[in-house]
Amino acid sequence: MDKRKLGHSGLIVSAVGFGAWQLGNDRDWSGHTKAEAIALVHAAVEQGVTFFDTAPNYGSGNSERLLGEALQGKRDQVVISSKCGHQVDGVQSFEPEQLVHSVEGSLRRLKTDHLDSLLLHNPPFDSLNGYSPQFEVLKDLKKQGKIKAYGASVDSGREIDRIVDETASEVIEIMFNIFHQEPLLSMQRAEEQGVGLIAKVPLDSGWLSGKYHKNSSFTGIRSRWSQDIIERRSMLVEEVRHIIGPDTSMAEAAMHFILAYPCVSTVIPGVKSIQQLQENLSTADKKISEGVKTRLENLWKREIKDQPLPW
Repeated sequence: MDKRKLGHSGLIVSAVGFGAWQLGNDRDWSGHTKAEAIALVHAAVEQGVTFFDTAPNYGSGNSERLLGEALQGKRDQVVISSKCGHQVDGVQSFEPEQLVHSVEGSLRRLKTDHLDSLLLHNPPFDSLNGYSPQFEVLKDLKKQGKIKAYGASVDSGREIDRIVDETASEVIEIMFNIFHQEPLLSMQRAEEQGVGLIAKVPLDSGWLSGKYHKNSSFTGIRSRWSQDIIERRSMLVEEVRHIIGPDTSMAEAAMHFILAYPCVSTVIPGVKSIQQLQENLSTADKKISEGVKTRLENLWKREIKDQPLPW
C-alpha cells in the first residue's frame, strides 16, 4: 500500500483509506453484523490500510463504536479522523460546548485518548476563520493533547481558500471526484501551504461505481436525486465509460483519477464488504494514463463546470 504524508501534520496515511460511513449504519442500507464489521476493519489493517474516517452521526455513533472495538490493540498502527458538529442523534450544532461534548463522546466510543485528526463537519462559512469560537475549541483541544491535527470537512474550493487563508488548519476533507472537480485549484494551493487533503465521495455516491443507470430507483439518502438529475448522471456515466474503455471498471477509473493528483493525501471510499475492500485496495498501485486523465478533466469542463451536479 502506497503511503503519503498528510500535509505537514506529521501523520503518514495509506493512499486508500477506509470510509466508515456505512459501518454500523442500518438506517441507509442493510448494515453489518458486529462480527462482520470488526472482521472488515481487521482485514483492512492487515492489508495496509492505516487511515480511518468516521463521525459521531455515522450509524448514530455505531461507526465509532465498532471502529473502537475493532482497533483495540491496533491503535498505534492507524490514523483515526473523526468530526464534530453533527451529533449522534443527527442534530447539528457548532456551539463550542457542544463541540467539546461531541469530541468527548467520540473518544469514549473509539476507546482512545486522542484523535489523530478532528474536522468541523461542514461548518457554517462564517466560522471558517482562526478566531471563530469553533476554531478556538480546536486549538484548545490540540493543546490538551486530545487531537493531533485539525481542520474541516467541506465541499468547495471557496471553503478551502477561506480555511487556508484564515486558519492554522493542517487537514481538509474535500469532495473531489470525476464529476466534482471544482475544488482542484484550491486543493493544489492548500497542498503548497502544507495542508493534508482527504478526498471524500470518490464514487459520487455510487454513480462512479457503474451500478446505476437512468432507470435506477433510490431510497434513503439517495432519494434526493430528481429524475432529471438521474438521467443527466446516467448520460455522464456513459461518457466516462467511453473514455476509459472496456477493460477498466468505473470504480477503478474513479479511484485512479483521484490518486493521480499528488495534492491528495488519501481517498476514503466506503466499504461494505471484503470484496469491496479488495476492489478499493487494488487501485492503490495502478496509474491512470495522462491521456485518459486529460479527457476526464475535459469532460468536467465541457459538461459540468458551468452546470454543477447537486450532491
